[in-house]
Amino acid sequence: MSPQDDLFGNALPDAGSESPAPEPARAFRPLADRMRPQTIEEFAGQTRVVGESSPLRVAMEKGQAHSCLLWGPPGVGKTTLARLYADRLQAEIVYLSAVEAGVRELRAVIQAARDRRSASGRLTVLFLDEIHRFNKSQQDQLLPSVERGVLVLVGATTENPSFSLNNALLSRLRVYRLEPLDQPAMQALLERALDHPQGVLETTGGVPLRIDPEIRNRLIETADGDARRLLTLLELAAQLAEESEDGSLRVVGEYTLESLLQQAPRRFDQGGDEFYDQISAMHKAIRGSNPDAGAYWLLRMLDGGADPAYLARRLVRIASEDVGNADPRALTMALDAWTAYDRLGVPEGELMLTQAAMYLAVAPKSNGVYKAHNALLATIRERGSDPVPMHLRNAPTSLMEREGWGKGYRYAHDEPDAYAAGETYLPEGLAGQRFYQPVDRGLERTIAERMAHWAERDAEAGEGGSARG
Repeated sequence: MSPQDDLFGNALPDAGSESPAPEPARAFRPLADRMRPQTIEEFAGQTRVVGESSPLRVAMEKGQAHSCLLWGPPGVGKTTLARLYADRLQAEIVYLSAVEAGVRELRAVIQAARDRRSASGRLTVLFLDEIHRFNKSQQDQLLPSVERGVLVLVGATTENPSFSLNNALLSRLRVYRLEPLDQPAMQALLERALDHPQGVLETTGGVPLRIDPEIRNRLIETADGDARRLLTLLELAAQLAEESEDGSLRVVGEYTLESLLQQAPRRFDQGGDEFYDQISAMHKAIRGSNPDAGAYWLLRMLDGGADPAYLARRLVRIASEDVGNADPRALTMALDAWTAYDRLGVPEGELMLTQAAMYLAVAPKSNGVYKAHNALLATIRERGSDPVPMHLRNAPTSLMEREGWGKGYRYAHDEPDAYAAGETYLPEGLAGQRFYQPVDRGLERTIAERMAHWAERDAEAGEGGSARG
């Protein structure tokens, strides 16, 4: 199997192996590998998970074994944390990737863990990367071994475990959620890599590297909370840096920086947690009538590579769900923006999507149509197939007319104000119920007034005895 990468990009042993093979004396080791933390004190950030008195830190310090799940985006320390945990437990660590491993590999690891425990009493930590890639049957293979303590499972995932892991397995794991590294943690990583003898100095052959504070900040911003990405960019910057005139320094200038930035897209995972979190933020910002925030999240996703058609569909949905009849033009605006994008493409078409997002945000809001839609569907599913009232049925044949189809129907256009006061149009048992409740905003204020007037007409007709039951 191909090697896996840990937090800092180092090559890990082949899946199922127990310890790293000796490296050739001059084997290439990326900067991210050389800067891998050797102790929990060197671990960058994640104070909520490994800070003083945190549950995982206490377990590590006391050597208490438990199976767990490390959940977070790439490059935030999941693999390195698993290695440090195994070191504290004085356990053998075995690496597998759910992308490549299957049931056969799992069974081999489990059997080896049993043999190791029987022979020496030594514990086995199975680090299972991308655990969410395992299907249900594969995850079920882990249950007995985790339950009986045959091995300690440390799973790693970038996906929400609530959706990607079986409840049976999830209930046996403690879940630790890791966040993208913050500015101070990224700054500390960069400074350590610049100063450490095995850091950038090894990349440059011992020649110091000069990076101005502004360029350092740009590198940190571009890395976007990903330690592996930061150190990879820093190593590339060191390799591309120009030598000073006297050869005593290598200097990272603006030209080098711009070359790096072109190769570093923003973090975005189409269909993953990051994707759905940003979609949620955009929808809620528009619903909350904040045009700046709505457009911000829209453009964040477009910049990260999201499918514009999907975003356009979401805007159309918002136009009905959150604006509705308070401003019916919102639906037209959203559809027109989608059409304009299809015709213009990138980048011009993105402006139309931004315009639609801002219009939806500032439009008057009503979820009246959305609520009525849901209430009507719930009623339909609860009541089943209520028959159509006889007076609403069409009578295309004389037989049907004789049987009462359409009898008593009142043609609205022949009534005063084109309104047949007291007439009913819902099935028997639902007559008089109101599902659509317009709000007192935008056009729906006028709609509400009109519906109230009709209700008064219906009530008068009922008092006069002409209302249909």
